[in-house]
Amino acid sequence: MSKPSISLSPRVVLLACAVGAMAITGGCAGRGKKPKDTAYVARDVDSLYLEAKKRLDQGEDKTAAALFDEVERQHPYSPWARRAQLMSAFSYYSARDYAKSVQSAQRFLSIHPGNKDAPYAYYLIAMSYYEQISDVSRDQKITLQALSALNDVVRRYPNTRYATDARLKVDLVNDHLAGKEMDIGRFYERSGRWLAADIRFRNVIDKYQTTSHTAEALFRLVETNLALGIPAEAQKYAAVLGANYPGSEWYEKAYAMMGKYAPGTKVS
Repeated sequence: MSKPSISLSPRVVLLACAVGAMAITGGCAGRGKKPKDTAYVARDVDSLYLEAKKRLDQGEDKTAAALFDEVERQHPYSPWARRAQLMSAFSYYSARDYAKSVQSAQRFLSIHPGNKDAPYAYYLIAMSYYEQISDVSRDQKITLQALSALNDVVRRYPNTRYATDARLKVDLVNDHLAGKEMDIGRFYERSGRWLAADIRFRNVIDKYQTTSHTAEALFRLVETNLALGIPAEAQKYAAVLGANYPGSEWYEKAYAMMGKYAPGTKVS
């Protein structure tokens, strides 16, 4: 299963938010270019910051990040330092160096926890985890971190544009996690490990019942309970499936299966 996405690129959203939050003019940053060598000599804060912004606009994301870090290092008490911290985090995100993006955003929050741009920093952390969500066949530790960080944005700043986007992504992440449970459950089914499969499918019903996997999970629970010799439980799940997804292929399959393997049991 591929990584969840929505029509508007998260990178576009983040760049727009960065420009709005920091009140900086300039074009969109390019992607994937290698940084050029830059001599980080001492210089005045204005020229150093503007050079960093120039590199970001030119698509030299890693060089821009390093220069924004230099602004903070050389001029830690300047008003530009606060801006540079957040722009460093965005530059690392843009360069797909998500670990450093998270570190930079967290450093900004540790120094400026009540700053007006804190919502953006939390959102940037969430997006850095979100971008690393892997296929359901792989470990989902990062997916859980993304879910936690997205929920943190919604909880802390419920009425912001960041929360609006985070809510959409929470739904997508939950669907992804449900897909992981289904993938494991189907594997257990193929191996004849019916009880282990049953537990995974029930996890989908209990934790992710609003996702796109619910109908199939109910059907699989009909399968596993018939295989375990518990037709009454199979009937219960078939009835729930019929009540909520009466025209679905999964209900048709469940109805046929109940008629074949538990003919004396009424489904609906």
